[in-house]
Amino acid sequence: MPLSLFPALALALGAFGALPAAAAAACPPLLDHAFASLQGQKNQSLCQWQGRVLLVVNTASYCGFTSQYDGLEKLYARLRDRGLVVVGFPSNDFGEQEPGSNQEIADFCRLTYGVQFPMFAKATVLGVNASPFFAQLAKASGKEPQWNFHKYLIDRSGKQVLSFDSRVKPDDPELLARIEEFLGKP
Repeated sequence: MPLSLFPALALALGAFGALPAAAAAACPPLLDHAFASLQGQKNQSLCQWQGRVLLVVNTASYCGFTSQYDGLEKLYARLRDRGLVVVGFPSNDFGEQEPGSNQEIADFCRLTYGVQFPMFAKATVLGVNASPFFAQLAKASGKEPQWNFHKYLIDRSGKQVLSFDSRVKPDDPELLARIEEFLGKP
């Protein structure tokens, strides 16, 4: 293409909108997944949170760790403006502790714990039937979830993944230190 045509092409493209953001910064492969939301069943892409720190948690309504919803919501409310997104994935993989429908789970989370952080429809998080996203998290961190409320912390680049077991509460000093570390990195 002659160089004299480039400004005209750029101007023409500008008339139809800027070049896609994906061209400037492609979504990291780890986040390139879409899931039905818990309440609306409308698919949402994890790419919407690229450049943020994600805390991904497999949840359950009838588990000894269920009270962690409260801490997760407080953590999200306190740090979301700095770039933390808590993302919940209900799962019935451990002890059948999430038997309800997506609507029942949504109502429970909202009414019991006031959950406002993003929640997706029930997912399989373990084994050969695990969703590709959870399989990638397990591979990247070297650890599959062992129970409900397992946590994966993903850095802003979508490349570094840390794993925290169910016993690690949302206000655990080590988890908070790693979140702060990831939030402090561009």
